[in-house]
Amino acid sequence: MPGSRDVPAFLRLPRALSRHRPRTLRLRLTLVYGALFLLAGLALLGVTYLLFNQQLTRSFEDRTTAPPGRMKQMIVVDNGVRLTGDMAVEWLRQQELELRGAAVTSLLTQGVIALTVVGGTAAVLGWVVAGRVLAPLHRVTDTARRIAAAPMAERGLHERIALEGPEDEVKQLADTFDTMVERLDHSFDGQRRFVANASHELRTPLTLNRALVELAMHRRTASRDVKELGESLLEINARHERLISGLLLLARSEQEIADRSPVDLADVVTHVVRQTAGDAADAKITVYEVTAQAPTTGDALLLERLVHNLVENGIRYNLDDGSGWVRVVSRTVGDGKVEVEVSNTGPGVPPYDVPLLFKPFHRHGAERVVTARSAGLGLSIVRSIALAHGGDVRARPREDGGLVVIASLPRARH
Repeated sequence: MPGSRDVPAFLRLPRALSRHRPRTLRLRLTLVYGALFLLAGLALLGVTYLLFNQQLTRSFEDRTTAPPGRMKQMIVVDNGVRLTGDMAVEWLRQQELELRGAAVTSLLTQGVIALTVVGGTAAVLGWVVAGRVLAPLHRVTDTARRIAAAPMAERGLHERIALEGPEDEVKQLADTFDTMVERLDHSFDGQRRFVANASHELRTPLTLNRALVELAMHRRTASRDVKELGESLLEINARHERLISGLLLLARSEQEIADRSPVDLADVVTHVVRQTAGDAADAKITVYEVTAQAPTTGDALLLERLVHNLVENGIRYNLDDGSGWVRVVSRTVGDGKVEVEVSNTGPGVPPYDVPLLFKPFHRHGAERVVTARSAGLGLSIVRSIALAHGGDVRARPREDGGLVVIASLPRARH
Protein backbone atom coordinates (compact mmCIF):
# COMPACT_ATOMS: atom_id res chain seq x y z
CA MET A 1 0.00 0.00 0.00
CA PRO A 2 1.47 3.40 -0.91
CA GLY A 3 2.67 5.26 2.13
CA SER A 4 2.17 2.33 4.52
CA ARG A 5 5.84 2.42 5.49
CA ASP A 6 5.40 5.98 6.78
CA VAL A 7 2.71 4.95 9.26
CA PRO A 8 4.08 4.55 12.80
CA ALA A 9 4.06 1.08 14.34
CA PHE A 10 1.74 2.12 17.18
CA LEU A 11 -0.87 3.10 14.57
CA ARG A 12 -0.45 0.01 12.38
CA LEU A 13 -1.05 -2.38 15.29
CA PRO A 14 -4.55 -1.12 16.23
CA ARG A 15 -5.51 -1.15 12.56
CA ALA A 16 -4.37 -4.77 12.20
CA LEU A 17 -6.26 -5.75 15.34
CA SER A 18 -9.39 -4.00 14.13
CA ARG A 19 -9.23 -5.96 10.87
CA HIS A 20 -8.94 -9.30 12.65
CA ARG A 21 -11.35 -8.50 15.51
CA PRO A 22 -14.49 -6.85 14.16
CA ARG A 23 -16.56 -4.94 16.65
CA THR A 24 -19.87 -6.55 17.45
CA LEU A 25 -23.10 -4.62 17.91
CA ARG A 26 -23.07 -5.50 21.60
CA LEU A 27 -19.60 -4.00 22.01
CA ARG A 28 -20.58 -0.87 20.10
CA LEU A 29 -23.69 -0.41 22.26
CA THR A 30 -21.59 -0.88 25.41
CA LEU A 31 -19.08 1.71 24.21
CA VAL A 32 -21.90 4.12 23.41
CA TYR A 33 -23.46 3.60 26.86
CA GLY A 34 -20.09 4.10 28.56
CA ALA A 35 -19.23 7.18 26.51
CA LEU A 36 -22.63 8.80 27.17
CA PHE A 37 -22.39 8.10 30.89
CA LEU A 38 -18.85 9.50 30.97
CA LEU A 39 -19.94 12.68 29.21
CA ALA A 40 -22.93 13.02 31.54
CA GLY A 41 -20.65 12.50 34.58
CA LEU A 42 -18.17 15.09 33.34
CA ALA A 43 -20.99 17.54 32.71
CA LEU A 44 -22.38 16.91 36.21
CA LEU A 45 -18.91 17.37 37.71
CA GLY A 46 -18.46 20.64 35.82
CA VAL A 47 -21.86 21.98 36.85
CA THR A 48 -21.16 21.03 40.48
CA TYR A 49 -17.87 22.92 40.36
CA LEU A 50 -19.49 26.02 38.85
CA LEU A 51 -22.28 26.02 41.45
CA PHE A 52 -19.79 25.51 44.27
CA ASN A 53 -17.55 28.32 42.98
CA GLN A 54 -20.52 30.63 42.58
CA GLN A 55 -21.78 29.87 46.08
CA LEU A 56 -18.31 30.40 47.59
CA THR A 57 -17.88 33.76 45.82
CA ARG A 58 -21.32 34.94 46.92
CA SER A 59 -20.64 33.93 50.53
CA PHE A 60 -17.38 35.92 50.54
CA GLU A 61 -19.07 38.99 49.08
CA ASP A 62 -21.86 38.77 51.65
CA ARG A 63 -19.29 38.78 54.41
CA THR A 64 -17.11 41.62 53.11
CA THR A 65 -19.59 43.96 51.40
CA ALA A 66 -21.88 46.20 53.45
CA PRO A 67 -25.39 47.09 52.37
CA PRO A 68 -25.83 50.50 50.64
CA GLY A 69 -25.62 53.43 53.09
CA ARG A 70 -23.92 51.39 55.83
CA MET A 71 -20.37 50.71 56.98
CA LYS A 72 -19.19 47.20 57.88
CA GLN A 73 -16.46 46.90 60.46
CA MET A 74 -14.63 43.56 60.35
CA ILE A 75 -12.57 42.24 63.21
CA VAL A 76 -10.69 38.93 62.86
CA VAL A 77 -8.59 37.21 65.51
CA ASP A 78 -5.97 34.84 64.02
CA ASN A 79 -3.77 32.98 66.51
CA GLY A 80 -4.26 35.72 69.12
CA VAL A 81 -3.57 38.50 66.60
CA ARG A 82 -6.39 40.99 66.09
CA LEU A 83 -6.93 42.08 62.48
CA THR A 84 -9.23 44.89 61.40
CA GLY A 85 -10.09 46.78 58.23
CA ASP A 86 -8.26 45.88 55.06
CA MET A 87 -6.07 43.38 56.87
CA ALA A 88 -9.13 41.43 57.97
CA VAL A 89 -10.54 41.52 54.43
CA GLU A 90 -7.23 40.31 53.01
CA TRP A 91 -7.12 37.50 55.58
CA LEU A 92 -10.62 36.42 54.57
CA ARG A 93 -9.65 36.56 50.90
CA GLN A 94 -6.65 34.35 51.58
CA GLN A 95 -8.84 31.89 53.45
CA GLU A 96 -11.26 31.89 50.53
CA LEU A 97 -8.49 31.07 48.06
CA GLU A 98 -7.19 28.24 50.24
CA LEU A 99 -10.70 26.88 50.71
CA ARG A 100 -11.38 27.16 47.00
CA GLY A 101 -8.16 25.30 46.11
CA ALA A 102 -8.78 22.54 48.63
CA ALA A 103 -12.39 22.18 47.49
CA VAL A 104 -11.40 22.04 43.80
CA THR A 105 -8.68 19.47 44.50
CA SER A 106 -11.03 17.32 46.56
CA LEU A 107 -13.86 17.70 44.08
CA LEU A 108 -11.74 16.78 41.08
CA THR A 109 -9.84 13.93 42.76
CA GLN A 110 -12.78 12.27 44.43
CA GLY A 111 -15.06 13.09 41.52
CA VAL A 112 -12.76 11.45 39.01
CA ILE A 113 -12.41 8.36 41.22
CA ALA A 114 -16.15 8.14 41.71
CA LEU A 115 -16.75 8.76 38.02
CA THR A 116 -14.28 6.01 37.08
CA VAL A 117 -15.86 3.47 39.45
CA VAL A 118 -19.42 4.30 38.49
CA GLY A 119 -18.42 4.50 34.80
CA GLY A 120 -16.92 1.01 34.93
CA THR A 121 -20.05 -0.27 36.64
CA ALA A 122 -22.16 1.43 33.99
CA ALA A 123 -20.10 -0.20 31.23
CA VAL A 124 -20.58 -3.65 32.79
CA LEU A 125 -24.29 -3.04 33.20
CA GLY A 126 -24.43 -1.71 29.63
CA TRP A 127 -22.76 -4.93 28.40
CA VAL A 128 -25.32 -7.04 30.29
CA VAL A 129 -28.28 -4.93 29.16
CA ALA A 130 -27.06 -4.91 25.55
CA GLY A 131 -26.77 -8.70 25.68
CA ARG A 132 -30.33 -9.01 26.99
CA VAL A 133 -31.63 -6.61 24.36
CA LEU A 134 -29.78 -8.36 21.52
CA ALA A 135 -30.70 -11.90 22.64
CA PRO A 136 -33.70 -12.07 20.25
CA LEU A 137 -31.42 -11.02 17.39
CA HIS A 138 -29.10 -13.89 18.28
CA ARG A 139 -32.07 -16.25 17.95
CA VAL A 140 -32.73 -14.89 14.48
CA THR A 141 -29.05 -15.29 13.55
CA ASP A 142 -28.82 -18.82 14.98
CA THR A 143 -31.97 -19.93 13.13
CA ALA A 144 -30.71 -18.48 9.84
CA ARG A 145 -27.32 -20.14 10.40
CA ARG A 146 -28.94 -23.55 11.04
CA ILE A 147 -31.03 -23.22 7.89
CA ALA A 148 -27.98 -22.28 5.84
CA ALA A 149 -25.93 -25.13 7.35
CA ALA A 150 -28.60 -27.77 6.66
CA PRO A 151 -27.59 -30.51 4.16
CA MET A 152 -29.91 -28.84 1.68
CA ALA A 153 -31.25 -25.35 2.33
CA GLU A 154 -34.89 -26.29 1.84
CA ARG A 155 -34.63 -29.04 4.47
CA GLY A 156 -34.08 -26.50 7.24
CA LEU A 157 -36.97 -24.27 6.25
CA HIS A 158 -39.33 -25.97 8.69
CA GLU A 159 -37.64 -24.14 11.57
CA ARG A 160 -39.27 -21.04 13.03
CA ILE A 161 -38.09 -18.45 15.53
CA ALA A 162 -41.53 -18.04 17.16
CA LEU A 163 -40.30 -15.13 19.27
CA GLU A 164 -42.54 -14.18 22.18
CA GLY A 165 -42.71 -10.78 23.79
CA PRO A 166 -43.93 -7.24 23.16
CA GLU A 167 -44.62 -6.05 19.65
CA ASP A 168 -41.37 -4.15 19.24
CA GLU A 169 -38.97 -3.84 16.31
CA VAL A 170 -37.12 -7.06 17.17
CA LYS A 171 -40.32 -9.12 17.28
CA GLN A 172 -41.44 -7.59 13.99
CA LEU A 173 -38.12 -8.64 12.46
CA ALA A 174 -38.47 -12.19 13.83
CA ASP A 175 -42.08 -12.48 12.60
CA THR A 176 -41.09 -11.19 9.17
CA PHE A 177 -38.27 -13.74 9.02
CA ASP A 178 -40.69 -16.53 10.00
CA THR A 179 -43.11 -15.45 7.29
CA MET A 180 -40.37 -15.42 4.66
CA VAL A 181 -39.10 -18.87 5.68
CA GLU A 182 -42.65 -20.25 5.69
CA ARG A 183 -43.26 -19.01 2.14
CA LEU A 184 -39.97 -20.50 0.98
CA ASP A 185 -40.85 -23.79 2.67
CA HIS A 186 -44.23 -23.90 0.89
CA SER A 187 -42.55 -23.02 -2.39
CA PHE A 188 -39.96 -25.81 -2.16
CA ASP A 189 -42.54 -28.30 -0.94
CA GLY A 190 -44.90 -27.41 -3.78
CA GLN A 191 -42.07 -27.76 -6.28
CA ARG A 192 -41.22 -31.25 -5.00
CA ARG A 193 -44.87 -32.32 -5.05
CA PHE A 194 -45.27 -30.99 -8.57
CA VAL A 195 -42.24 -32.93 -9.84
CA ALA A 196 -43.41 -36.10 -8.13
CA ASN A 197 -47.01 -35.78 -9.31
CA ALA A 198 -46.08 -34.79 -12.85
CA SER A 199 -43.61 -37.63 -13.13
CA HIS A 200 -46.15 -40.10 -11.81
CA GLU A 201 -48.84 -38.91 -14.23
CA LEU A 202 -46.46 -39.14 -17.18
CA ARG A 203 -45.72 -42.79 -16.50
CA THR A 204 -49.16 -43.95 -17.66
CA PRO A 205 -49.05 -42.52 -21.22
CA LEU A 206 -45.47 -43.73 -21.63
CA THR A 207 -46.50 -47.25 -20.64
CA LEU A 208 -49.44 -47.08 -23.05
CA ASN A 209 -47.19 -45.84 -25.85
CA ARG A 210 -44.76 -48.70 -25.29
CA ALA A 211 -47.60 -51.24 -25.40
CA LEU A 212 -49.03 -49.81 -28.63
CA VAL A 213 -45.62 -49.71 -30.32
CA GLU A 214 -44.85 -53.29 -29.32
CA LEU A 215 -48.26 -54.40 -30.54
CA ALA A 216 -47.69 -52.76 -33.92
CA MET A 217 -44.20 -54.24 -34.22
CA HIS A 218 -45.30 -57.80 -33.52
CA ARG A 219 -48.08 -57.92 -36.06
CA ARG A 220 -47.63 -60.49 -38.79
CA THR A 221 -48.28 -57.85 -41.42
CA ALA A 222 -45.72 -55.44 -39.97
CA SER A 223 -43.13 -54.45 -42.53
CA ARG A 224 -39.43 -54.05 -41.89
CA ASP A 225 -39.74 -50.26 -41.91
CA VAL A 226 -42.45 -50.44 -39.26
CA LYS A 227 -40.26 -52.66 -37.07
CA GLU A 228 -37.27 -50.33 -37.42
CA LEU A 229 -39.46 -47.36 -36.62
CA GLY A 230 -40.89 -49.24 -33.65
CA GLU A 231 -37.39 -49.97 -32.30
CA SER A 232 -36.49 -46.29 -32.52
CA LEU A 233 -39.72 -45.31 -30.79
CA LEU A 234 -39.14 -47.89 -28.06
CA GLU A 235 -35.64 -46.56 -27.47
CA ILE A 236 -36.95 -43.00 -27.18
CA ASN A 237 -39.79 -44.20 -24.95
CA ALA A 238 -37.33 -46.09 -22.74
CA ARG A 239 -35.24 -42.97 -22.36
CA HIS A 240 -38.33 -41.00 -21.32
CA GLU A 241 -39.20 -43.70 -18.82
CA ARG A 242 -35.72 -43.49 -17.35
CA LEU A 243 -36.10 -39.73 -17.17
CA ILE A 244 -39.43 -40.02 -15.33
CA SER A 245 -38.02 -42.63 -12.95
CA GLY A 246 -35.05 -40.35 -12.29
CA LEU A 247 -37.31 -37.40 -11.54
CA LEU A 248 -39.36 -39.49 -9.12
CA LEU A 249 -36.23 -40.72 -7.41
CA LEU A 250 -34.81 -37.20 -7.29
CA ALA A 251 -38.02 -35.90 -5.70
CA ARG A 252 -37.94 -38.75 -3.18
CA SER A 253 -34.27 -38.26 -2.33
CA GLU A 254 -34.85 -34.57 -1.61
CA GLN A 255 -37.22 -35.47 1.20
CA GLU A 256 -35.97 -35.84 4.74
CA ILE A 257 -34.92 -39.39 5.70
CA ALA A 258 -37.14 -40.20 8.69
CA ASP A 259 -36.77 -44.00 8.98
CA ARG A 260 -33.14 -45.08 9.10
CA SER A 261 -31.76 -48.59 9.31
CA PRO A 262 -28.19 -49.91 9.57
CA VAL A 263 -26.50 -50.35 6.17
CA ASP A 264 -23.01 -51.57 5.39
CA LEU A 265 -21.78 -49.92 2.21
CA ALA A 266 -19.46 -52.89 1.59
CA ASP A 267 -22.53 -55.10 1.09
CA VAL A 268 -24.13 -52.48 -1.13
CA VAL A 269 -20.99 -52.27 -3.30
CA THR A 270 -20.83 -56.07 -3.70
CA HIS A 271 -24.50 -56.22 -4.65
CA VAL A 272 -24.27 -53.35 -7.16
CA VAL A 273 -21.12 -54.73 -8.81
CA ARG A 274 -22.91 -58.04 -9.27
CA GLN A 275 -25.96 -56.27 -10.74
CA THR A 276 -23.94 -54.24 -13.25
CA ALA A 277 -21.68 -57.09 -14.31
CA GLY A 278 -23.69 -57.65 -17.51
CA ASP A 279 -23.50 -53.99 -18.55
CA ALA A 280 -19.76 -53.94 -17.81
CA ALA A 281 -19.22 -57.08 -19.91
CA ASP A 282 -21.19 -55.63 -22.83
CA ALA A 283 -19.10 -52.46 -22.68
CA LYS A 284 -15.86 -54.48 -22.28
CA ILE A 285 -15.13 -52.72 -18.99
CA THR A 286 -13.30 -54.44 -16.12
CA VAL A 287 -14.75 -53.69 -12.68
CA TYR A 288 -12.46 -53.93 -9.64
CA GLU A 289 -14.09 -54.26 -6.23
CA VAL A 290 -12.22 -53.30 -3.05
CA THR A 291 -14.53 -53.50 -0.04
CA ALA A 292 -14.00 -52.82 3.64
CA GLN A 293 -16.58 -52.36 6.34
CA ALA A 294 -18.33 -49.00 6.05
CA PRO A 295 -21.33 -48.97 8.43
CA THR A 296 -23.85 -46.15 8.12
CA THR A 297 -27.58 -45.61 8.62
CA GLY A 298 -30.25 -44.55 6.16
CA ASP A 299 -32.59 -45.76 3.44
CA ALA A 300 -31.08 -48.95 2.01
CA LEU A 301 -32.79 -48.56 -1.39
CA LEU A 302 -31.61 -44.98 -1.81
CA LEU A 303 -28.06 -45.89 -0.79
CA GLU A 304 -28.13 -48.74 -3.31
CA ARG A 305 -29.25 -46.27 -5.97
CA LEU A 306 -26.39 -43.95 -4.99
CA VAL A 307 -23.76 -46.65 -5.52
CA HIS A 308 -25.52 -47.98 -8.62
CA ASN A 309 -25.53 -44.56 -10.28
CA LEU A 310 -21.84 -44.08 -9.53
CA VAL A 311 -20.89 -47.47 -10.99
CA GLU A 312 -23.22 -47.04 -13.96
CA ASN A 313 -21.76 -43.60 -14.62
CA GLY A 314 -18.24 -45.06 -14.49
CA ILE A 315 -19.16 -47.79 -17.00
CA ARG A 316 -21.00 -45.48 -19.38
CA TYR A 317 -18.37 -42.74 -19.57
CA ASN A 318 -15.36 -44.92 -20.28
CA LEU A 319 -13.05 -46.10 -23.04
CA ASP A 320 -14.52 -48.18 -25.87
CA ASP A 321 -11.35 -50.06 -26.87
CA GLY A 322 -11.62 -52.81 -24.26
CA SER A 323 -8.94 -51.36 -21.96
CA GLY A 324 -11.27 -49.43 -19.70
CA TRP A 325 -11.80 -50.19 -16.03
CA VAL A 326 -13.89 -49.08 -13.04
CA ARG A 327 -12.65 -49.33 -9.45
CA VAL A 328 -15.19 -49.34 -6.61
CA VAL A 329 -13.96 -48.92 -3.02
CA SER A 330 -15.80 -48.80 0.30
CA ARG A 331 -13.93 -47.74 3.44
CA THR A 332 -14.13 -46.09 6.83
CA VAL A 333 -12.21 -42.85 7.30
CA GLY A 334 -11.58 -40.51 10.18
CA ASP A 335 -13.94 -37.89 11.60
CA GLY A 336 -16.77 -40.44 11.85
CA LYS A 337 -17.20 -40.84 8.07
CA VAL A 338 -17.53 -43.72 5.63
CA GLU A 339 -16.89 -43.39 1.90
CA VAL A 340 -17.63 -44.99 -1.42
CA GLU A 341 -15.09 -44.11 -4.10
CA VAL A 342 -15.66 -44.90 -7.77
CA SER A 343 -12.87 -44.14 -10.23
CA ASN A 344 -12.71 -44.98 -13.90
CA THR A 345 -10.78 -44.52 -17.09
CA GLY A 346 -12.29 -42.45 -19.82
CA PRO A 347 -12.08 -39.17 -21.66
CA GLY A 348 -10.55 -36.21 -19.93
CA VAL A 349 -12.85 -33.98 -17.93
CA PRO A 350 -11.90 -30.29 -17.54
CA PRO A 351 -11.71 -29.25 -13.86
CA TYR A 352 -14.16 -26.39 -14.44
CA ASP A 353 -16.73 -28.88 -15.79
CA VAL A 354 -16.68 -31.12 -12.70
CA PRO A 355 -19.16 -29.05 -10.58
CA LEU A 356 -21.61 -29.02 -13.50
CA LEU A 357 -21.76 -32.81 -13.54
CA PHE A 358 -23.90 -32.71 -10.38
CA LYS A 359 -26.46 -30.38 -11.96
CA PRO A 360 -29.71 -31.99 -13.14
CA PHE A 361 -29.93 -32.72 -16.89
CA HIS A 362 -26.24 -32.02 -17.44
CA ARG A 363 -24.54 -34.56 -19.71
CA HIS A 364 -20.91 -34.57 -20.66
CA GLY A 365 -19.59 -34.69 -24.20
CA ALA A 366 -21.48 -36.76 -26.75
CA GLU A 367 -24.19 -37.60 -24.19
CA ARG A 368 -25.73 -34.18 -24.66
CA VAL A 369 -27.81 -35.35 -27.63
CA VAL A 370 -31.54 -35.92 -27.25
CA THR A 371 -31.41 -39.65 -27.99
CA ALA A 372 -28.71 -40.38 -25.44
CA ARG A 373 -29.30 -43.17 -22.95
CA SER A 374 -28.51 -40.94 -19.98
CA ALA A 375 -31.17 -38.58 -18.68
CA GLY A 376 -28.57 -36.37 -17.03
CA LEU A 377 -29.83 -37.13 -13.51
CA GLY A 378 -27.37 -39.77 -12.33
CA LEU A 379 -24.90 -37.67 -10.38
CA SER A 380 -27.54 -35.14 -9.30
CA ILE A 381 -29.47 -38.03 -7.72
CA VAL A 382 -26.24 -39.19 -6.06
CA ARG A 383 -25.74 -35.73 -4.61
CA SER A 384 -29.35 -35.48 -3.37
CA ILE A 385 -29.20 -38.90 -1.70
CA ALA A 386 -25.89 -38.11 -0.03
CA LEU A 387 -27.16 -34.76 1.27
CA ALA A 388 -30.37 -36.37 2.49
CA HIS A 389 -28.24 -38.72 4.61
CA GLY A 390 -26.12 -35.91 6.05
CA GLY A 391 -23.17 -36.50 3.72
CA ASP A 392 -21.71 -34.96 0.60
CA VAL A 393 -20.19 -35.82 -2.77
CA ARG A 394 -17.00 -34.54 -4.34
CA ALA A 395 -15.27 -35.33 -7.60
CA ARG A 396 -11.99 -34.67 -9.36
CA PRO A 397 -10.62 -35.56 -12.80
CA ARG A 398 -7.95 -38.24 -13.12
CA GLU A 399 -4.64 -37.24 -14.66
CA ASP A 400 -4.89 -39.99 -17.31
CA GLY A 401 -8.55 -39.33 -18.08
CA GLY A 402 -11.73 -40.32 -16.35
CA LEU A 403 -13.13 -39.25 -13.03
CA VAL A 404 -12.87 -39.99 -9.31
CA VAL A 405 -16.13 -39.54 -7.40
CA ILE A 406 -16.27 -39.93 -3.61
CA ALA A 407 -19.53 -40.09 -1.66
CA SER A 408 -19.02 -39.44 2.05
CA LEU A 409 -21.65 -40.40 4.65
CA PRO A 410 -21.82 -40.32 8.47
CA ARG A 411 -20.57 -43.46 10.15
CA ALA A 412 -23.09 -45.46 12.16
CA ARG A 413 -22.74 -45.08 15.92
CA HIS A 414 -22.67 -48.29 17.91
